[in-house]
Formats: sequence, C-alpha cells, structure tokens
Amino acid sequence: MNSRFYITTPIYYVNAEPHLGHAYSTVVADVQNRFHRLIGQETFFLTGTDEHGDKIVQAAERMGLSPKEYTDEISKKFRDTWPLLDVRPDRFIRTTDPEHIKTVQMVLQKVYDKGDIEFREYEGLYCFGCERFLIERELEDGMCPDHKTKPTRLKEKNYFFLMSKYQDWLIDHIRSNPGFIQPERYRNEVLSFLKEPLEDLCISRPVSRLTWGVPLPFDKDFVTYVWFDALINYLTGLDYPDGERFQKFWPVANHVIAKDILKPHGIYWPIMLHAIGLKPYESLHVHGYWKIKEEKMSKSLGNIVRPGWLVENFGSDATRYCLMREMSFGLDASFSYDGFVTRINADLANDLGNLFSRSTTMLHKFRKGTVPNETGMEGPQDELRKAFSALVPTWKELMNGFQVHNALSEIWKVLNMANKVIDTTAPWKLAKDESKQVFLDDVLYCLMETLRLSAVLISPVMPRASEKIINSMGLDPDVEFSENGLKWGRLNQGLFIKKVPPLFPRIGPSRKEAKENIKKKREDIKKEKDVSMDSKDKKDGLITIEDFQKVDLRVAQIVSAQKHPNADRLLQLTVKAPEERTIVAGIAEHFSPDSLVGKKVIIVSNLKPVKLRGVTSQGMLLVAKDEAGLHLLEVDPETEPGAKVS
Repeated sequence: MNSRFYITTPIYYVNAEPHLGHAYSTVVADVQNRFHRLIGQETFFLTGTDEHGDKIVQAAERMGLSPKEYTDEISKKFRDTWPLLDVRPDRFIRTTDPEHIKTVQMVLQKVYDKGDIEFREYEGLYCFGCERFLIERELEDGMCPDHKTKPTRLKEKNYFFLMSKYQDWLIDHIRSNPGFIQPERYRNEVLSFLKEPLEDLCISRPVSRLTWGVPLPFDKDFVTYVWFDALINYLTGLDYPDGERFQKFWPVANHVIAKDILKPHGIYWPIMLHAIGLKPYESLHVHGYWKIKEEKMSKSLGNIVRPGWLVENFGSDATRYCLMREMSFGLDASFSYDGFVTRINADLANDLGNLFSRSTTMLHKFRKGTVPNETGMEGPQDELRKAFSALVPTWKELMNGFQVHNALSEIWKVLNMANKVIDTTAPWKLAKDESKQVFLDDVLYCLMETLRLSAVLISPVMPRASEKIINSMGLDPDVEFSENGLKWGRLNQGLFIKKVPPLFPRIGPSRKEAKENIKKKREDIKKEKDVSMDSKDKKDGLITIEDFQKVDLRVAQIVSAQKHPNADRLLQLTVKAPEERTIVAGIAEHFSPDSLVGKKVIIVSNLKPVKLRGVTSQGMLLVAKDEAGLHLLEVDPETEPGAKVS
C-alpha cells in the first residue's frame, strides 16, 4: 500500500444550493481521508465549487445578481455546509480562483501547442442543462436522459480537442488497469461507450453568447467549455505543475463522483491528462443516485433534501452513519425520513448506545468504574477477542475498497455479539458469586475493550461518538485513532471509565406519523366510550383494585424476534418468563427484531391465548406510548425472567 493518499470530490456546480447527493459524495471522501490517515498514510483531501458556464449566468440573472456576486454567495453555502457534517477538507477550490484560471490556460496552451486542438464549424444537438453537445445514441426518446428536455440544434464555429486520436490508448489503459474505474459495472459502461467511434470534444464557447468563463489563451473571442475548465481543478488543488503537493500526491489520486458525470471523468479527463504528458489518476470511484419515490434526487428536478436539515433532525454522526450504511457504494439508494429513524434507533441507540450504557453501568456497579484485569479465561467473552483478530483485516480491506456499508455491517456483528455476551454471562449474577470474580473481571474487560476498539473502527464515519467513547476512557484520540489503536488489549487495569450521557437518544416518528398516532388514539378512545359497561365506575374508565389484581405482570427476556409471516406491522417474539412462550406485538414499525433480542421487558402473562393473523399469542408486551411513538419498558438486567411485577 502507498504511504500517501489523495482524495477528491467533484467540484460542485453552483447553479443551486447543496443537497443530499453533494453531501453523500463529500462524506464518502471525508470517510476515506480519515480512514487512510488512521492507518498511517499521509493524505490530502480536495473539494470545491465549479462556477463557470451558461447555467451560472442564467441562475444569476434569475436572482438579479452578477455572475460573480451569485457564485460568491452559493460557493459560500457549500463551504459553510461541510463543517455541519464534520467534513474537513485540506483545500476548498473555486474555479474562479486566479490560480485556477492560470492553470487552465497553461494546460490549454500545452494541448494547443501539441496540435491537439483545432478550429472548425460544427452542428449538433446542444443540451443547456449538460452544457455540451449530445450525440444521438445518448438520447432517450429524443430527450436528454438527465434533464428530460429536448436538446437544441446549434451550428457554430468552435475549437475542438482531438480526443478521437487517443481512443485506442484509453481502451488499452482501462483494460490494463482493472482498478482504474470502480465498481466494475462502470468500467464496463465506459468500455461499452468506447466501442463506438469517439468524437472530438468541443472545448470552447464564443463570447458572442457566453462571456462567463476562462478565456482561451490563444483566442480571446472564446471562453473554455466548463468541463475542460472544471476537471483541471484536481491539478490546481495540488499546485500543478511545480508544487511539492503535486509531486507527492498526484501519483495516488482518487476521484469520487456520482454516475451522472462518469463520461467526463472516465473519458475526457484521462485523455486530457495523457495529452499533456501526465499519468492518469489512480482510481475513479463511482456511486449511484439517491432517489425519492424511485426518482433520482436532483437539483434540476427540485426533489432535494438539504444537508443542514438532516443534521438538524439527526445530528452529524447519525447522518454520516445513515449515508454510509443505507447506500451500497455503486448502487442507487432511496431516502426516507422514517428509514433513517429506524436505522438510527436500531443500530445506534439500541446496539451501540445500549451496549456502551449497559457495559459502563455494570463496570461502575461491580468495579467502581475501573477497568479490571484481563484474565484470558475461556467463555463467551473469549469470542470477542477472536472476533477482532478477524475483523480488523476485513475492515481494512472493505474500507480500502470503498465498501464502507459492508465494513460497518461487520463491526455491528461484533457489537451484537457483545450484547449477547452480556445476556449469556449475566454479570449481575457473577457479581453475587465470590468464586466467579475472576471470570467477571474478564467479561467486563472484554466488553470495555470491545467498545474501545469499535470506537476506533467507526471513527472515520462517526468522529464525534467515537471521540466521546475514547475520552470517557481517559485516552488520547490522536493516539487511539491510529494503527496502534487497532490492537486488542490497550486498556490498562485500573483505568477509570467515566459515565457519559446516551450516545444516541432514540428518535421519535416523523411529524406525519405522530399525527396519525394521535388520530388513531382518539379513535380508540371513542370506540372505548361506545362500548357498553355494567357499572358507573367502568363507564368512567375506572377499575377496582380487585380488577387490577387479576392482571399478572411478569418480567420476560426476549429470546428471539422475527417479522410476523403474515403482517408487516407485527413482530413474533419468543420470550422466557421463566417458561418460553410466543407473544405477537404490533411494534414492527418502531423496533427492528435484532434490537430486541436479550432485552428484559414486562408482559401480561395471564391473558387468554389469541390467534393473530395465524400465530397464537400467549401474552401482551407492555410499552409506553406518547406523541413521539412507542418506547420499550425495560427492567434492571439483574431481574430474573418470570419475576412478578407488583
């Protein structure tokens, strides 16, 4: 592996404000930058804004601003957005920066002097949304596939970059370097496009119809086509051609893009680099679209989600986690508020947050908050030591391959294992047995070391939560978030672990769901009032103490949970109270099955069995309900299953 790593986002076009698609690309790059720095590489992370072209002029005119005033305003919104998501680029570049304009003109002159640019008349189909000429095979039903508009036929004289002469070279380079374009489906897409003759690229626009652009150094009557201008930012950001950064980082250049800009990055850009005598970038990493109701999320279509809104609702760490976990890199993903809430409540509040809370609570209760000795005893906790020896190399491989969603999934397998270790070993029972104290020490140590190591592994994705965990242990994040931090056994005996507030408080349902819940509650109340009752007390909704004494409330431990085979809103639970029984509960919209296993809850144990959608339910699970939704009623982990609630 190289000792250096250079990562870039696309530079975002400022014809509209930042949205979820921009946030995803940028967080991906930030996660990669943090990961590569964690494993000891010197890194450089570049992002910025693309500010020339027809659409910028049109957007500025709509707002009554000059192009410069408009680009200053929107570029600042991008720059201000990234700190909200804890994104930390090393440089933010603008294509209106004087040094970038100078670099673009230098590259143009090199290509022109080499004889790879010629002046000619051209007639073709021009998409103002794409700001380029399209060829017939790119159209869908005569329309631009991205902007759903019919292109305009234009005829004008322009300068053309002779890309066609390098077509065979590019095909050979892609075939000889399997990792050049990733995932493989996009490599194949580019090769498929290159089966047809490659047309030369129109790289100028006459100032008679566009003045907002970089002037051609060899003809002041033309400005540079926005894509030829924008792509060169990846060189400007490294102070090409003589900067120290360029010498250090260009050989390890990695670009992150969405699939809609595959052609410029997969075809134009490597040929441009080859034409000026530079080796192409190391890898192009291409991700899919975020969709809403199966339609691509796009500023052009207006169906966008603002990054600031996500952070306001979920927080930066939870937003970053959902972005990385919900999209399988390279494929499309669908965004929904409720999907994010379910993911946060199940993975972050229940799995990670609950593990941290349970473990630290027991450490304080049984060992006054200090880390005990690791004894290395055999038992369920020993599986955690073994798990990390396999997890760390797998995590590195997946992260390096941009498979962050899979890397997180592997981490969560170990977190769920740790939660099961608590349920299996029952530290509250061990604490009562003098002969089990050494075993208890090892269980508690393994739980705390699991939390420390997990915090290191999730730090590229969730820097704030991981730092809270490390700080609670009195450790230095700069030391732990490194190659050294990936080794088991760094927690020293006697280290005091501080209690901290919940890492991820549960999030209630959406506003729409809350209103529906209130409406349903009112309907239920009305139905109850309509039911005839025998006594005045019952008509008033009151019961006697004798009535209440008939209800047998018991503590139950959830042994397993799964979706009901015939109803989306129901979960089928197997509980121990102390005998095993099946309970069907209408909580599927609020809790994932995995998040419930091992929980100790309260049930009504003496209800007459009833068949619900084909499954017999032998009791009722108690939950609390408010306008925010349902909340599980849990009891002290030390309580024995079957204990009577009175």
